[in-house]
Amino acid sequence: MELVNFILNILWLILGGIVMAIAWAVAGLVMCILIITIPFGIAAFRFAGYALWPFGRTVVQRPDAGTASVVGNVIWFILAGWWIALGHIVAGVLQCITIIGIPFGVANFKLARLAIMPLGREIVPIDYQPAPGEQVLVSVGNRPKSGS
Repeated sequence: MELVNFILNILWLILGGIVMAIAWAVAGLVMCILIITIPFGIAAFRFAGYALWPFGRTVVQRPDAGTASVVGNVIWFILAGWWIALGHIVAGVLQCITIIGIPFGVANFKLARLAIMPLGREIVPIDYQPAPGEQVLVSVGNRPKSGS
């Protein structure tokens, strides 16, 4: 499975993943320059790494994320989230034009959802077993079935 994830990640990079990772990194840089939004910048850098190499990892909601994450996600959406989500949607539509690009387009649609509300989320390995209270939000690729 690791070889498959590696191959999918290489294809992802070639077919536009690097562009979206750069978009996340630029958003992170802008957020860090604005000083007060440094926590958003740190989150954006984490998700830039995820957008660069998504297969084999998943995103779970942190059980300790509360009201501050909700407020932060609203601010994030206004400042940067909408244009990153739009970029993922456009990339997804373009990738879905070809048959080989459909899985990557679907992955971009999942990342668009994440771009809208990234705070209160944690990136974990795909074989991670969520703790009570955690919910798997974005899984790019297939999660192994429990018990196998």
